[in-house]
Amino acid sequence: MQRAPKVPLNNGVEIDAVGYGVYKVPPADTADLCTLALEAGYRTLDTAAMYGNEAGVGEAVRRALAGGLTRSDIFVTTKVFNRDQGYDSTLRAFDSSLELLGLEYLDLYLIHWPLPERGLYVETYRALEQLYRDGRVRAIGVSNFQRPHLERLLDETGVVPALNQIEVHPYLQQRELRAFHAEHGIATQAWSPLGRGHVLTDPVITGIASDLDRTPAQVILRWHLDGGNLVIPKASSAERIQGNLDLFDFILTPDRRAALDGLERGHRFGSHPDRVNS
Repeated sequence: MQRAPKVPLNNGVEIDAVGYGVYKVPPADTADLCTLALEAGYRTLDTAAMYGNEAGVGEAVRRALAGGLTRSDIFVTTKVFNRDQGYDSTLRAFDSSLELLGLEYLDLYLIHWPLPERGLYVETYRALEQLYRDGRVRAIGVSNFQRPHLERLLDETGVVPALNQIEVHPYLQQRELRAFHAEHGIATQAWSPLGRGHVLTDPVITGIASDLDRTPAQVILRWHLDGGNLVIPKASSAERIQGNLDLFDFILTPDRRAALDGLERGHRFGSHPDRVNS
């Protein structure tokens, strides 16, 4: 069984460098797929209220606990749904997510999108700070925040986000934002680390994968880890779930990393955060 190394967040809480993401995993399949992931060696599960599958993640956690893991072995992340932004509504949303998950506490709670035109992310984050002070969540952070959104949080709130979960892959490397994260002790976690599958057929990537007798996904995920990104790849088969974790017995030489660095296109497959406002 492979195990991803643990990485300390800025408050000392540790998270696995490779987690299992359940975006677009059907609710009916979530518990079984998360169970496969936990059996394969994953210990970080990433969901969101928006995904509609928090209950399945919770069921997988309960199965794992019945099988001998402890709650402290498993790191669970979920996120505030856009419609629930605001101080009081965020506190209610947290309670709802915790109930669906069937957990007594969360490991990481994120604001899913900044929704800049609504202008509620600061008061939403203050609700997260309250949950953190109350010991109901071990770390708090954000998702899809750009530098101006982060700068406002740093100016107007008291807890530096532990993590910003953003779209990162070889075609969208977000170097300036990642450098800002590093300057302020904010971890970068890549959602869509494989570019929603679009970058898997890039000839540079497939060539490196062929040379190393690895899958294109493994090459990309190794590149992320070498660059300091945490990753939460989604997979829907036991083979791919395991393969996405088998990253620690090969290396990318500097010339291969440089070739992947050279694929930057500024190309998003997801929405631009400034354009998501509902």
